[in-house]
Amino acid sequence: MPEHSLSLQSLAPEKLPRHVAIILDGNGRWATSRGLPRIEGHRKGAERLLDLFEFFLSLNIPYLSLYVFSTENWKRPRHEIDALFQLLSFFIDENLKILKKNRIRMIVSGDISPLPAAIQNKLNGAIVETAKDYLLTVNLCLNYGSRAEILRAAKDAILFIQKGQTGQDLTDRIESISESQFEQYLYTKDLPDVDLLIRTAGEQRLSNYLLWQSAYAELFFTPVLWPDFSNDDMFQALLDYQRRIRKFGSI
Repeated sequence: MPEHSLSLQSLAPEKLPRHVAIILDGNGRWATSRGLPRIEGHRKGAERLLDLFEFFLSLNIPYLSLYVFSTENWKRPRHEIDALFQLLSFFIDENLKILKKNRIRMIVSGDISPLPAAIQNKLNGAIVETAKDYLLTVNLCLNYGSRAEILRAAKDAILFIQKGQTGQDLTDRIESISESQFEQYLYTKDLPDVDLLIRTAGEQRLSNYLLWQSAYAELFFTPVLWPDFSNDDMFQALLDYQRRIRKFGSI
């Protein structure tokens, strides 16, 4: 039986996560272990995405966040950074029509202003072109860091407080900010909290990724390098998730 059919038949639809976040780790190691340049691992990892999107669509999982480029990744060699952006540009050029045809929306979390102007234009164009009639939202976390996101949100909330109603006490303005209101200043304001966070390649840390959004996420760590992470591996992660008892602080 094909793994795709196996997944559909073996998972309980009512227990599937709504929002899955993935740290796509191990691309460079995949390449170097084969004597290839690191960018070839990133290229192989990018090729994996369309199949993953199709798998999520088949299971009606509506939200997927991908850690594509972190605020710390600027420390990498410049030639690798440039190659990553070129790969992103190629991915959009090659697959935008496929995304639209399959009703996949693309959004971005992070500050893309330092990215090359051509990349910004392509990202913004893809966001606009896929914004309607979608079944799956793919959130690309680009130049993203959770601490920077929360700090940005706090600054925006302060500006909102400062512009409060004339005559309203400052303390009252501060007290009026709830968690749900604060979340409106996050990049992910239109997304639900993360239910399942997956990290490939054996590392067991969050690396400044969606910390607010993953407060009650189930964590799944696997030694499989991202380019080798198949739909069967995704199925195993979802099956493990369905075995968890999510209590959210209750008993």
